[in-house]
Order: sequence, then structure tokens, then C-alpha cells
Amino acid sequence: MIRYQIQPLRPEAHLFRIDMTIPSPVPEGQVVRIPAWIPGSYMIRDFARHVVRFDATAQGETLPWRKLDKDSWWMSPTDAPITVSIDVYAWDLSVRGAHLDSTHGYFNGACTFLQPVGHEDLPIEVEIRLPEGPNYIGWNVATGLPRKSGGQWEPGTFTAENYDALIDHPVEMGRFDYATFDACGVPHHVVFTGKHSTDLARLNRDLSKICEHHIRMFGEPAPMTDYLFMTLVTGSGYGGLEHRNSTSLMCARNDLPRRTEDPSVVRSGYRTYLGLCSHEYFHTWNIKRIKPEAFAPYDLTQESYTEQLWAFEGITSYYDDLALVRTGIIDSKSYLELLGQTITRVARGAGTEKQTVTESSFDAWTRFYKQDENASNAIVSYYAKGALIALALDLTLREKSNGDLSLDDLMRQLWQRFGQTGVGVPEHGIQALAEELIGESLKAFFDLALYSTEPLPLEQLLATMGVRVHWRAPAGHADMGGAPAKVTPVNIGVRIADDPLGARVTVAFEQGSAMAAGLSAGDVIVAVDGVKTDARKFDEQLLAYQPGELIELHAFRGDELMRFKITLTPAEETIAWLSIDEVGLTPAGQRWLHVD
Repeated sequence: MIRYQIQPLRPEAHLFRIDMTIPSPVPEGQVVRIPAWIPGSYMIRDFARHVVRFDATAQGETLPWRKLDKDSWWMSPTDAPITVSIDVYAWDLSVRGAHLDSTHGYFNGACTFLQPVGHEDLPIEVEIRLPEGPNYIGWNVATGLPRKSGGQWEPGTFTAENYDALIDHPVEMGRFDYATFDACGVPHHVVFTGKHSTDLARLNRDLSKICEHHIRMFGEPAPMTDYLFMTLVTGSGYGGLEHRNSTSLMCARNDLPRRTEDPSVVRSGYRTYLGLCSHEYFHTWNIKRIKPEAFAPYDLTQESYTEQLWAFEGITSYYDDLALVRTGIIDSKSYLELLGQTITRVARGAGTEKQTVTESSFDAWTRFYKQDENASNAIVSYYAKGALIALALDLTLREKSNGDLSLDDLMRQLWQRFGQTGVGVPEHGIQALAEELIGESLKAFFDLALYSTEPLPLEQLLATMGVRVHWRAPAGHADMGGAPAKVTPVNIGVRIADDPLGARVTVAFEQGSAMAAGLSAGDVIVAVDGVKTDARKFDEQLLAYQPGELIELHAFRGDELMRFKITLTPAEETIAWLSIDEVGLTPAGQRWLHVD
């Protein structure tokens, strides 16, 4: 058995101390390493850079060691058990790394627990300790790791079947609020760290519906005996990372349901948070157990390339919001608003015309996870377009089978064929399984969807459900689509954000008149025709102009003031919104959304 001990050494200095004991080191000299990336986040993060101290001992004596490369250490041969001790700097406020201060501690095993090379399959015992001192009395511990000692929410000793399991159970510690609900007989826990006033009873009711929907779609019993939602509440955060029986989330404080509001009203922020929970929970099946062949097993020392992230993230992104309408948490109109926003997100950027979704998946390591100001013009999101491909595949299967088959059936087959067996899905395995299910070739569909930049036939497919797709011009630079709106007559083709000086350009679209005039991302617009502007005033100022007119913008590029003369053009119809036919959804559409 490999034994670990982890303790916040100095919260004010953001340091965790981790000790690892290897009872039988390999004869040629034991090697240990820190993973270079964490499953679910496809970028080399070089977690070893946060190791600020490394020591090794055997029988109480210092053991000579040397570093082999950026994330591996070798120790001199010995027959005695080895204890390795490291200090890890933890100041990454995200769901991917480790964060420690005097208010809470959080860590993922991938950036704190050394991998004992050659002993990865041994069982593991890990003791989780709290920081010492009176300021930390009352701190609790939350993790999905199986507990060996200590009561619920207490520090203690935990177990893992092997190293892969150890690093798939993040840990939160501090003073947090918690609650429990049941879904299909499985206890689910929710933990909130940070200031909030959440209506936990309402949240539990809604989450239980979502969890039961996903469990029943794949088929009971659930693949885990318990589940943990951990949420770090911040002013404006957003994000999530899936694990085998838990998820780490970040959300904005205002996105949580308040005890003082009408429980029959689902605000857009709360809808966003529920969609995030639904997304990460669906991953319990789709990526944690049904996974690409390239990830079976994970090689955390280097990039692992696959063209299939469109399916593992895109299909998940399709079902995350679909579950909200199927469970009755939101209505059909609200769901179609979300779907319209996804269509808009894909359609607005020129990247959808330059990169296929399989290329986006393959290049996640260097492009999707390292986006710059030109990303909208250069890449397509395998999340957003993948969700639209999942929609198109779902509706195609329904149409070809006269309603007898759907993407639900394909996901159940993937679960039975791959998820329950541990066999990875080959690169073209989803197409092959879909063709086997439907009994005919789907080559034309998959060639169009995965290997071309041509638009998907969404308008025709949605029409069979009783849903119409409409297009309009933007109602302003922040227009995300999804609903009808009073549009502006002109649009210069930028996204802007608040800046102390004015309106900072975050994206300059290739097809826009702003880029044609020389305006670039990073420029800060300070005046429109000599009148001071900012991100709130900019759209309103443009309302005074018509297509064909010339305006002058003053903007700072760095510390230099520049002038740009822009000939205004009519705003392009790049914003999508959806509506239900006057006669309502077709019977097929009702089955699709699970509504009467």
C-alpha cells in the first residue's frame, strides 16, 4: 500500500505539505512524478512547477536524488521504504489546480500527489489533515474519496484503489455549507464555499430531478454509490470539472437561487448554474466511463490526441440544457432561447468556416485551451458546435426511425458497449455504432458534420419538430441571441468590455467594418465623433447613424491615441432565435422535449 499525508502547512503562504511513503521501491531507483495535465482539461499545465521543496528519506536518513526532467525525480536504490516530502504552492483559484488561504483549501490530486512510477496499481491510503492553529477550528473536509476513519465532513483517513482513483477525487476544506438529497437511491451531497444566501431546499429539488433524469436515461443502477457537488462561490466565476463521483464547480454569487425569490421563476443566472451542474453530472457517464480510446488509459505525461472531443463535450453540452426542459425545470420557450444562443455562438465567428469540429478536438491542446483575441476568427468550439451536431444527430435518428430511435438509444449503447466494459471508443466508433443502431449508412451526415465546415441542416430538422429558426441583426455588441429583439441599424463588428478609459475591444470580427478600418482587439475606444464613450454608451451612440455614414473613432492602442474612420455598413443577420409553430410542437417534437 502507498501512503500519503497532506496538510495545509502555511495557509497564509499558500503551501500544502504532502508526504508519500513507498514500502517497496523498485531496485533500479524509484522514480516519482507529477502529472503534466489533469483529465477533463486538455492543456499541458506543468503542475510540477508549483513544487517548491523536495526531500527523500529512507530509514530516517537523507536519500540522494536528482531530477530527470521537468516533472520527474529519481532516488538512489534502496531496499528500505522511502518517504518523499514535497511542498506545493497553491494559489490557482480554479477547478483544475490547488488553492489555499486562511479561508479555505482546495486541491486536485493531479497537482499535489506524486505518482509512484511502477506502483500505480497499488492500493492507497491518504490522511487529510487540517491546518494547525485556533483560526482553523471548525474547518470541515469534503471529498468523494472512500472514508476509512473520521466522521462525515471531518478530517481523517481515506482510501483509493490505485493512483488513477486517488487523483480523481478533489478535496475542499474549510467552513462550508452543505446539504444532502437522494436521486434513484443514491445519496448526493452539495457543498458551498464562499458567501451566499442559497435556497438549498429548492436547489436540492431541482438537482434531484436532473440527476434522476441522467441516471434513468442511461439505466439504473447509477455507476456510483454516492456523489458530491462542490461549488466555490465568487463574484463572477464560472467553470466546472468532472470526476468519477464528484464535480468541482465555480459560480457567480448571483447565479444561485435566493431564499427570497419566487421559486416558480428560473432566472437566467440560475438556469446557467443548473446547466453547469447538469453538464458535469452527465460526464459521470460520458468521458469518465465512456471515454475515447486515446484516454484508456490516460497518459498524463504528454498530450493525448483525439478527434472525439466534439462528442464527449458536445453531446454533454447538448444534454445539459435538454435535461432542464425534460424535467420541467424550464419550459420549452426557455430551452429554445438557450438553443438559439448556441446556434448564434457558432454562427457569429469566422472560425466555423475555417476549422472542422474534429480539427478543433485534435488541436484542443494548443488552440482551444490557449485562445487569444483572434479565436473567434480562427477556431470553432467543439463544445458549441458539438452540441449542435448532437442535436442534428438526435433529430436525424428520430426522423430515419419514425421516432423509434434517438440519441438517447445511442448513448445507452455506448454505455453498455464501452462504459461498462472499460474499453475505449475508437476514433470512428460513434459513427459505426450509430449506423449499427439505425441499420443504414450515416456517412453523408458524419462527413458533413465532422469533416467539413458546411452548415448543419438544423432548420430543416427542427422544422420536423415544429420549431422555426429565425435570423436577425444584433441588438448591440453584447447580444448573445436566442430571443427576438429591436436591432440596431449598424454594427461595426466588435465585442467590447468595460475599461477605465472607455470601451475595450475584446474581439474584432473579420467581416466587420471596424477591422477593415484598422481597429484591433485590445484597442480602447474613448470617443465616437468627438464624444466620450464607454461600453455602456457605445451601442446607444451608434443608434444615431445610418448605413453608409462615416464616423470617426478615437482609440488608444497601448499609450498611443489613434483615429479610425469607419464607413458604417448594415448589421449582418448573425443572431439566431427559435420559435414554436402556431399549432405547437409536432408529436415528434413533444417526444423530443418530453412535453405534452
